[in-house]
Parts: sequence; C-alpha cells; structure tokens
Amino acid sequence: MIPLFGHDAAVAAFRESLDSGRLHHAWLISGPEGIGKASFAAKAALRVLAQGQGRVDLPGLDIPDGHQAAHLVAAGSHPDLMRLERLPRENSSTGELARSINVDQVRGLSRLFSTTSSMSPWRVVVIDSIDDLERAAANALLKNLEEPPPFSLFLLVSHATERLLPTIRSRTRQLRLSLLDDDAMTSALRAALPEAEESEIAALREAGQGSPGRALAFRGLDIAALDRAMAELAGKGDPTNARRSALAQSLALKSAQPRYEAFLARAPSVVAAEAKTRRGPALAEALRLWERAQALAASAKPLSLEPESVVFELAGILATLAPKTVDG
Repeated sequence: MIPLFGHDAAVAAFRESLDSGRLHHAWLISGPEGIGKASFAAKAALRVLAQGQGRVDLPGLDIPDGHQAAHLVAAGSHPDLMRLERLPRENSSTGELARSINVDQVRGLSRLFSTTSSMSPWRVVVIDSIDDLERAAANALLKNLEEPPPFSLFLLVSHATERLLPTIRSRTRQLRLSLLDDDAMTSALRAALPEAEESEIAALREAGQGSPGRALAFRGLDIAALDRAMAELAGKGDPTNARRSALAQSLALKSAQPRYEAFLARAPSVVAAEAKTRRGPALAEALRLWERAQALAASAKPLSLEPESVVFELAGILATLAPKTVDG
C-alpha cells in the first residue's frame, strides 16, 4: 500500500478515536487534491478491519506485513469492505469514467449490511469521492448515515466539502488534511520515484506546492524549464512581446497539452510568490494581477479558450511584474 506522509495529526486523531472505543461512524476526509486523502482512507479502513481481528501493536495506521486483512483488501475480496467510486462508462473503449457515482451503487451497500460481518465486528465503506455522488445517491447515502448499522464505518473522501449536502456534513466527523511541507513532499516523491535525480525531486517538489499527486502529474514535462521561462518574464519583462509569443506558440501545439495544463497551474503561483515580496501599492498591484491570472487559468479549460491566446495573456500578466526600470 502507498505510504502516507505528512498527516501525523490526522492519523493521531483517528487512532485516538479508534483506540478509545468511541470511533465515529462516519469521517469526512477533506483537503486539496493530490495530498493523500484516498491513501489515508484506505489505510484507516485496513487498520480498523485488522484491529477488529485482534490486537495490532504497530503505530499510526500501519498493520503487520502479511496480515490476512491486507491480503484480502489487496485482492479486492475482503468481505467486510466496500468501495464506491465512479465506474467505467458502458461501451467505452477508452476506459472513460462515468460522470458520477449512481444511486444503484449506493443501494448496493445493502449487500454489505444485510449479512453479519465475516472477520471482525466492523464493516467499512470507502467512498472516493463523495463529491461524485449524484443527488439521488447522496440522499440514499444519507439514510445510512442517519441510522448507521452497528459497527459500521464510512470513510468519505472529499475535495470540496462546501458542495455536499449540509445534512451529510452534519452527520460526519470532519478530518481535514493539509498540504505537505517540504520534508514530507520530499519523502513522498522519493518513495514514488526511487530512481529520480535529486534535481528532479526538487523541481517536482516546487511544482507540486504541497501536493504529491500534482507533482507526479508534472513529471516528464520539464517543469524547471517552464518555471525558468516564467521567471524570465517576471524578472525582465517583455517589451517586444517576443518572449510571450514564443511561449504561447510552444504551448499551443496539440502535443504540448500536458505542459499547457502545467502552465495554467503554475502561472498564478508565480504571481502569488511575487506578491509575497511586495508592500503597499506594489502589493495591491500584484494581488490584482494574481486575481486576473487565477480567473483566467481557472476558466481556460471549462470554457475551451484558445490555448495560444490564454498563454499570451497570462505571460503578459507575468511580464507586468517586471521592474519598470528594466528595459527587457
């Protein structure tokens, strides 16, 4: 199972509840994407199932190597565990996933709760993510949360808790996971990429901004070169539009789609980093530019905006950050 890094406080809170014998029946595990929420839910589920079979002396959410529960979960055959997630679309040849978790999937939980648990008192449901539930599915789940069967545990992964039904939020114990610090990011990336050079780990750590999932999605995209191009725009400006034009043309190619998406994710962060160095009117100007960059980057894909134009405009925002005395 994927190691968990950087969430010691959340692990301690869950373990305290479990070990006290007062484990809440539903946990809403929230936070930014790519920080390990699904891994936390998976490890918490396995710890509960294993500990339900007998004493487990290991710290955190770990269980002994070779434990029966681990083998069954890895094989997808543990009788006391169900996972709900988006399924592949019917007749899809590319493995495209359905837009939501449907009501029939939630109703299928009755198979788990209609029989006696098999290996321990616990029956565990992991939903990744609860944000993906269609409205009817959310209402069906609510019935389980309102009247939970004995020794039932719901682990609900959420990237945006504000979108959930208030009645669901009110029936869960919320456990918010935070972005990882640099040490935890380095450990997570080193575990995922044991053969990577230190320079690559450092570049991905910077690009990921506390999210190992985001960092790993940027691998192979030469993020360091992209950051250098943005730093040059912000440091030297672009009085002839040559730099922004070159960047826009390179990222507009169909083959450059992943790097274009990385640019959309990184450009507002460059503006935000510059804003942190400023005071007074200069800070106000940088914040205004950050709002523009953030709004444009966020709307580019949903609105199917033309990539070359988006990159040209965002690069222009970066160039505006350059000292006015520099002539480019």
